[in-house]
Amino acid sequence: MFALLFPGQGSQEVGMGQSLAEAYPVARETFAEADAVLGFSLSHVCFEGPKETLDDTLNTQPAILATSVAALRALDANGKLPRPAAVAGHSMGELTALVAAGALGFADGLRLVRERGRLMKLAGERSPGSMAAVLKMADAEVEKACREASDETGRPVQIANYNSPGQIVISGDQKALARAIELLQERGGKRIIPLAVSIAAHSPLMATVVQEYRAAVDATPLRSPAVPVIANISARPLAGVDEIRDELAGQLTWPVRWTESVQTMITRGVTHFVEVGPKDVLAGLVRRIDPSVAVTSAGDAPGVQALPSARKE
Repeated sequence: MFALLFPGQGSQEVGMGQSLAEAYPVARETFAEADAVLGFSLSHVCFEGPKETLDDTLNTQPAILATSVAALRALDANGKLPRPAAVAGHSMGELTALVAAGALGFADGLRLVRERGRLMKLAGERSPGSMAAVLKMADAEVEKACREASDETGRPVQIANYNSPGQIVISGDQKALARAIELLQERGGKRIIPLAVSIAAHSPLMATVVQEYRAAVDATPLRSPAVPVIANISARPLAGVDEIRDELAGQLTWPVRWTESVQTMITRGVTHFVEVGPKDVLAGLVRRIDPSVAVTSAGDAPGVQALPSARKE
């Protein structure tokens, strides 16, 4: 059984999607549709940058969605898209997963993820924060340090991403984050890497825009997914439209439970994961979560070409 995975912010790179557009007419059409929907050349930003423009949260999120959908459509057009037992996306990749599951239209997804990026950037301006990756420490140790740092400083810091065993991202107010890092270092943390971001994603600092984002989510047409979509917040399938709306709005301030999400899919019988989108970040995480499962990346033309024809399992 297959599951499709879709990457989130951080997987972008200048040039992404270009080989797809050159090799597959359906991918070119996907980028042309994205340009028309958004009213500017998103394809140019993806293919040629500059990096600073692509890395702007406002552009990054629709760029990753467009590239992932272009790869998805190229796979489908070439008979290489397996019928998934489930789909999941990391953070903003969850919107791509909803597109893949038929719950969200591509054009509506582009508009919504563009607004998501705009509002997250706004929240970062209103309540500056930061994030850091914590490697080779237990979840409970990191959770404890975040609680203590929040209590000491009176400011929020929490786990933003449970990415894989031994890879966690923390997020929050800069003072609280710095204190959490100090506490982790005092307790043996040797690999704590501050991230080059100015927003505290998946933390209470995003709360200033949740109401506005919820309004955008509520105004977006949604349908029940044709295949199970495993939620970031709960690591279980989203039951219907109302639950999808709650998930999308809540996701801004709640952690991404990626380890549990992958484990849920494996428990449901998934033996092969296909990451659809730029880079292969999620493939690496899956291998750390469970080395026994097969993982394939298909985010560019060589990746699409290398994937065998879809087979029934």
